[in-house]
Amino acid sequence: MGAHDGPTLITSVQRAFRLLEAVSAHDNGATAKQLARETGLPLATAYHLLRTLVHDGYARKVEDGRFVLGDKLHTLGTTGRGQTLLSRVRPTLAALRDQLATAAYLTFYEDGEIRVAEIVDGPRAPRVDLWVGFEDAGHATALGKSVLRELDDEARKEYLSRHHLADLTPRTITSPPELLRRLDSSPVAPAVTDLEEYCLGTVCVAVPVYCGDTLGSLGISMPAERLSRLPEVRARLIPTASRVTRSLSLTI
Repeated sequence: MGAHDGPTLITSVQRAFRLLEAVSAHDNGATAKQLARETGLPLATAYHLLRTLVHDGYARKVEDGRFVLGDKLHTLGTTGRGQTLLSRVRPTLAALRDQLATAAYLTFYEDGEIRVAEIVDGPRAPRVDLWVGFEDAGHATALGKSVLRELDDEARKEYLSRHHLADLTPRTITSPPELLRRLDSSPVAPAVTDLEEYCLGTVCVAVPVYCGDTLGSLGISMPAERLSRLPEVRARLIPTASRVTRSLSLTI
């Protein structure tokens, strides 16, 4: 390591924090140029750090190019009890990742929103680019659709009344009646799929999990060309979800 590696790393961390603070000051997000100006960073540096923050889930880029805070920040405020619960299931998620060579995701439905609680990925199992946060893309992700499938009619209507079904790819379902119809007629139930509806070239599969009375979902993402593995993925996901639910239901 060079003599300047330590200070350079510290400086990068400080700059990333400054960007997050600047992003948090804008309820509707801000462009990279605006954030660079507010933080006093060179535009190229701001772009580089923002891309890293988006990749890791701490920020996300919305359709018009603005940056807003990402889902991963919700996990930073998780209570000690919640961290203990997550620590119980991380080995199970890691095993799922290694068995299928796919990134594994865990979400929960909390305060009327679908939020990412954990992502376990790796060099051979990269996560999908979370370019739109799960709170705004429940209709387009297997993880979100798994939660919606388990909600009762009233809860579904309430959720859909608060969330615009944004057209993220040409395959995204943007009609609430059509979305509900497909959820209720899923051919691989209790699994739910996202067939390039969130990100072109990527398919996802998810099944429901529970932490006590809190509904959630467990899922994986993989390249679209591996869709033929769906039966294998489903066969792995269902028993894994049962193990996750049992682990999360144990008293601390």
